[in-house]
Amino acid sequence: MTLTPEQTKAVSEWVAAGDNLYTVQKKLSDQFKVSMTYMDVRFMVDDLNLQIKDTAPKVDASDVSKAPPAAKPPAEKKGFIDKAKEKLGLAPAEDEGLPEEEAPPAQASGVTVTVDKVNLNPAAMATGTVSFPGGVTGKWIVDLQGRPGLIEVSKPGYRPSPADAQAFMQELSQALQQY
Repeated sequence: MTLTPEQTKAVSEWVAAGDNLYTVQKKLSDQFKVSMTYMDVRFMVDDLNLQIKDTAPKVDASDVSKAPPAAKPPAEKKGFIDKAKEKLGLAPAEDEGLPEEEAPPAQASGVTVTVDKVNLNPAAMATGTVSFPGGVTGKWIVDLQGRPGLIEVSKPGYRPSPADAQAFMQELSQALQQY
């Protein structure tokens, strides 16, 4: 779409004043009754050789001490382990709520988890093997909805203890974070 010289001048002034593409799009619609998609506005601004001002503060990447602290996820957002603990009916760990650097080190649980390098199960996001204390082994899957589960357990009817289930979830989470 081509603009009149009056409209082009107005767009140039808006961009020079620091308006972003959304604001320019809205002003074109409100003031001139010109309906344009966001992408069309972007192309028009490029065609007019205008530069949108970046309103984000610049950070000196050469000095890491000036970098803003990493944002922590909101407390109400539940992670993979929290959701799995709820499904398994496990109580929250005592160390929840402590910052990572203050959390006590993980105890050796005897549960080992490996992740398959190639997942051949079309109903799973990830698969692998698990070994529990006492020699019970099995295969685990994380289905397409993110739910973990055990399959092909070496001891029929085996259900891990709550401590072993929690250790499995922690080991599984750590193993998946490496991929």
